[in-house]
Amino acid sequence: MATLLDMAQMFRSLHVPGTPLVLPNAWDGASARVVADAGAAAIATTSAGVAWSLGHGDGDHMTRDQALGAITGITATVDVPVTADIERGYATDSDGVAETVRGVLAAGAVGINLEDTLRSVAEQAERIAAARRAADETGIPLFINARIDTHRLPPGDRKAWLDETLTRARAYATAGADGIFVLGTPDAETVRTLVSCQPLPVNVLAGPGTLPVSELAEAGAARISAGSSITEAAYGLVRRAARELLEQGTTTSLEGGFDYATLNALLLAEPAR
Repeated sequence: MATLLDMAQMFRSLHVPGTPLVLPNAWDGASARVVADAGAAAIATTSAGVAWSLGHGDGDHMTRDQALGAITGITATVDVPVTADIERGYATDSDGVAETVRGVLAAGAVGINLEDTLRSVAEQAERIAAARRAADETGIPLFINARIDTHRLPPGDRKAWLDETLTRARAYATAGADGIFVLGTPDAETVRTLVSCQPLPVNVLAGPGTLPVSELAEAGAARISAGSSITEAAYGLVRRAARELLEQGTTTSLEGGFDYATLNALLLAEPAR
């Protein structure tokens, strides 16, 4: 039976530049089980998907307890490592971030995404350092994926974007981060620059409008995430199917889905652990 330490070490080993960890993000126990059954080596949560599934908007509208409850439900459902998107840490200060990290580990996850929301570099570095200390005190090498939100900068000045992104990446590495997560749809040359000009493994998005996994891998990405895109597609199906049924009285939108018996059997099976 794999321990939390085993899971943490396994998850860390999966971040290989050029041979990336591919994460089709999940938002609840059922989606996590489906993703694991599809062959994913690990499960990443999407905070947006979790929030939406609870009837909230994305952007720190969940409580810490709600987020930790969702993480617990996912880790109980799968037998692969789980990394949790904890948004800004569900805390106003670094001590609160540390408390959240302790809760994440207690919930059975071995990684986190922590957003900087373009707060000052020094403040975010302290929040990352607090997360690092909290995890290290438990003896679990939590993988801290530092999300750099420079996609929020005014568009058009690529040099300013790159300089700010790299400044933050280097500071977060010093603070104890294990990887960086850069949003947007970077081209291959940008990914190569991010990989070569700072010390941490690079996580980028895959989804509509992005490069395929093969090209992102060739550029040196170590981790590729779907983010909220699978959840968006799932709820898009809900909308299409509901409108079709209500307006046309037909159900063609539902073709190609799981059949009841297969999905139910998948969820009845106990994770191997």
